[in-house]
Parts: sequence; structure tokens; C-alpha cells
Amino acid sequence: MKKIFTLIVLGGLLLVLLSSISELPPVGDRTNPSYNEIAEYYISEGAEDTGSTNLIAAIITDYRAFDTLGETTVLFTGIAAVVSLIGIFHHRKSDNEEEHHG
Repeated sequence: MKKIFTLIVLGGLLLVLLSSISELPPVGDRTNPSYNEIAEYYISEGAEDTGSTNLIAAIITDYRAFDTLGETTVLFTGIAAVVSLIGIFHHRKSDNEEEHHG
């Protein structure tokens, strides 16, 4: 019963994702959301607003600072989880080796 429910939920998710993909505008189309006045503002006013000579760094650290902080937090959390799991696995493996040899 759990497998059937899981398949139904995953199938529904697949339908939602496929319908979302089908609604995306074509790549390179001028009506894409990425071609809007915000990008033009960043390019024309970014150096003056932030005082930075590097426009990419200005966008990442000034305009998109909270977004960058969120991404960094997610990456750090993922790395910490993997490192802790590796540590637990390594600790269990060394305990099992000691039991067999001791």
C-alpha cells in the first residue's frame, strides 16, 4: 500500500514538473523574465551604487546578499551533514574492526 501511495505522489510530482517545463518561454526569447529592467539597472548603476569595480562581486555581495547568505547556509548545512555521516560511518567501521580483532 505504501509503494502505491509513493508512486501516486511521485507521478503527481512528475506531472507538475513536466507541466511547469512546458510553460517556460523559449531560450533566448526577449520576453524571458531574465531580460527585465532589474538586470539593466544592475549593469548601468551597479558600480555607482556599490562602489565596486567588479560588477559580479557587487551583485553577489550587495544586491543579492541575502540570497547568497541563504545559498551559503544550505551548502554549509549539506557539507556538515555529509561530514557527520562520514564520521559516524568511520567510527562504526573502526568499532567493528576492533571487535573482530580484539
